[in-house]
Amino acid sequence: MSQPLSPAYRGDSLRRLANEEFDVLVVGGGVTGAGAALDAASRGLSVALVEARDLAAGTSSRSSKLIHGGLRYLEQLDFKLVREALRERGLLLRTLAPHLVRPVKFLVPLRHRVWERGYIGAGVTLYDTLGGARALPRHRHLSRRRAFEVAPGLADDALIGAIQYYDAQVDDARHTMMIARTAADQGAAVVTRARVTELVRDGERVTGARVTDRESGAEITVRARVVIAATGVWSDDIAEAAGIEKPFTVRASKGIHLVVPREKIDLDTGLILRTEKSVLFVIPWGPHWIVGTTDTDWDLDREHPAASRADVDYVLGHVNAVLRKPLTHDDIEGVYAGLRPLLAAKATATTKLSREHAVAHPVPGLVVVAGGKYTTYRVMAADAVDAAMSDVDRPAPPSWTDRLPIVGARGYARMWEDRYALARRAGLPVSRIEHLLGRYGTAAEEVLELAGERPELGEEIPGAPEYLKAEAVYAVTHEGALHLEDVLTRRTRISIEQRDRGLAAAPVVAGLIAPELGWSPERRDREVAHYRARVEAERTAQEAPDDATANERRLAVPALG
Repeated sequence: MSQPLSPAYRGDSLRRLANEEFDVLVVGGGVTGAGAALDAASRGLSVALVEARDLAAGTSSRSSKLIHGGLRYLEQLDFKLVREALRERGLLLRTLAPHLVRPVKFLVPLRHRVWERGYIGAGVTLYDTLGGARALPRHRHLSRRRAFEVAPGLADDALIGAIQYYDAQVDDARHTMMIARTAADQGAAVVTRARVTELVRDGERVTGARVTDRESGAEITVRARVVIAATGVWSDDIAEAAGIEKPFTVRASKGIHLVVPREKIDLDTGLILRTEKSVLFVIPWGPHWIVGTTDTDWDLDREHPAASRADVDYVLGHVNAVLRKPLTHDDIEGVYAGLRPLLAAKATATTKLSREHAVAHPVPGLVVVAGGKYTTYRVMAADAVDAAMSDVDRPAPPSWTDRLPIVGARGYARMWEDRYALARRAGLPVSRIEHLLGRYGTAAEEVLELAGERPELGEEIPGAPEYLKAEAVYAVTHEGALHLEDVLTRRTRISIEQRDRGLAAAPVVAGLIAPELGWSPERRDREVAHYRARVEAERTAQEAPDDATANERRLAVPALG
């Protein structure tokens, strides 16, 4: 059994923060920070990770949920980035996270005769070739008739033919959390709701950080030989906290996504469309579609980027241009907005900025990593730890996370093959077992054990029938969730998958997790009230005409703590 991120584990980790000197302190609980903590801990270093909110609370839970090489980067002749990303895609599919990363096929509609098929076909052929060992099937060309067989929901004039290729997708928030759990399994102290307020200096050297436990208000000084800042769109703030010149500037680009029911778009494949600014994806997501994204500068609140009516209309307008039956606002089940941390360059628009990452070592004891894309998190993490090694006064082996499966991966293939027998033993439908295996891998047995010990936990969550009550309890006993919002938004996806945004499920889930977290009835009711207010603020923001108004309406509900 792997190390659970339980309330008891958090208490032990807080004591470690106060009493130990760590080799590495990682600031930031997104995918790159979690990856850096795992990389360092797996090399035998003592590691702490602190995150101001929840694991993956920012960009790493609000992506397009794709593990991909970036087909469009081939047009920019960025072969190195594409090759690197495709290698990582293969590792995730085969070795590192096969329970969370799965193949998904996409259709590229063709609108122009002769030249377009040759041009795009050559690019996709190169994409397949750069992918190396065959983790996924090769692309294929489709005639107009065959394209409409797999995509009958497209309008008659949407294409004259198509190319179908494969990439992969992931539940980004769960993947990030599982990486953090694996880091804990390797000995790291992982603490969420712990905000860095100041970097500690001894002359020029950074020697740690002052941290506030946002649950208790306690102040802790964490000592470390080196601090790795993996804070995404907050990267510039770290330089200010250290009192140094920014090694680079990170700009925030907002991307929003819509979630709609599967039956609203009649496709047997994902879809990728060109827009004037970037690309638009229609991505299968269980019984839903994810449709997005936008790419616009954002200089407002970074914790809670808000989707406006203009954003929603932009996505609807572009996808409806190719659909036989247009989507309406009433079809939308969920909306989410995230910020991409883009390295600033001599460009006038965020869409022209490079996705490659940067690692800086501006003063002794501090490493800053930023940029990149979700798919290459492991490479960014390894580069950051490599840069930090000069500040660690003992040797350590090179990174080996390319061979280290994350929690739930080992034995997953065998358990998937045995899923029918597992369903019989658990007394659940095979479809339910498949759902659990796709979220937990081999750790699904731990979820089923909870339901076996307390049969009522084997029931569906009212208002969110895709999930079992046991999953809500497991989120706080094993996955580090500390608030109702953590469970509804990131450990599950109830907040974007249910038309009511999880309002019906909220009181039930709060009741399930309250005893595990030691909540009083009053605290339980406050959590539900806060979640309801958050949902209302997001809905109100999504009716705002512009970013400024949407931001103001979203911030009407402050964060907890």
